[in-house]
Amino acid sequence: MAASFYSNAIHVDFDSVLAMDEPGMVSMFQALVASGLQGFLGCSAVVYEEALVEFFANGHVRDGLVVSSVDGVLVEISEELFAETFELPVDGLGDLSEMPKDVVFDARSIVSLSGEPISLSGRKNQMKFEFRLLYDIVAKAISVKAGSFNAITVEKFSLMTAVVCSVRMNWAKFLFSILKKMMTSGSKQAKGFAIQISLLLATFPSLELGESSEFPASKVLTKNTVHRFVSINDRDGAEEVTGAAKKKAVSKKRSAADVGAAVPKKKRTFKKKSISFISSMELVEVAEEAIPIQQVAEPSADDVDVIIQ
Repeated sequence: MAASFYSNAIHVDFDSVLAMDEPGMVSMFQALVASGLQGFLGCSAVVYEEALVEFFANGHVRDGLVVSSVDGVLVEISEELFAETFELPVDGLGDLSEMPKDVVFDARSIVSLSGEPISLSGRKNQMKFEFRLLYDIVAKAISVKAGSFNAITVEKFSLMTAVVCSVRMNWAKFLFSILKKMMTSGSKQAKGFAIQISLLLATFPSLELGESSEFPASKVLTKNTVHRFVSINDRDGAEEVTGAAKKKAVSKKRSAADVGAAVPKKKRTFKKKSISFISSMELVEVAEEAIPIQQVAEPSADDVDVIIQ
């Protein structure tokens, strides 16, 4: 059950990724360090699964504190303890609604693969590879939202903007507010921060946490996993381009066929009068309009999609 708290999580091995031979990726991770998130995203990657389950089961928010009990021991976590544990900045914007719109607009061009400002209602494949990965990091490790990680949202892009454009954020306040939402009954906030909560629980000396388990290696960003991420995205991007080219070619072919279907031609037919009148009347030539055979249009790609659905 505890695995559900980190099923979509991402952790960062900064020593490994900063040693990569990928300038774009290295710059992105350096921006995360400069923003003050290294202690939160790169802390010791261990999980106390049993304690984690109990922490969430018994947790609630009281007087601005996250309160719970684990193995009968009272646990109270304040914003100050949260900030100190992960060395988070405590100055700057505490709410994404305060993000300057002009900075968001600049970020839309900075992260763009084409150079044109990306659409905030589009998908992350509009972005350069390093920013697609950054989008995954803010979506899974910071905002911890369930749902699609490919569709861009204003909230997640604002988080990216803070990192990309060096906007000062009160990360202690922002991240602690997410933790409080996780502990609030009826909240739609997905539960996460499994590594961070495990580390916080370890600061209580009277707490018996039991056996720890290693965080899944597949969810830790290292030089190797980042290279794999780039390779997969590069392949998918090539497939998208090939698919688009094929679709365009088919479209042109169909257009030519439609043009070739030309306006119906006229043909000349002959009708004869009854045999009894041949001697008194000449053969009459009558021009009649031929009725074209009805053509059935080939289904387009969109039609096929509708059929499949």
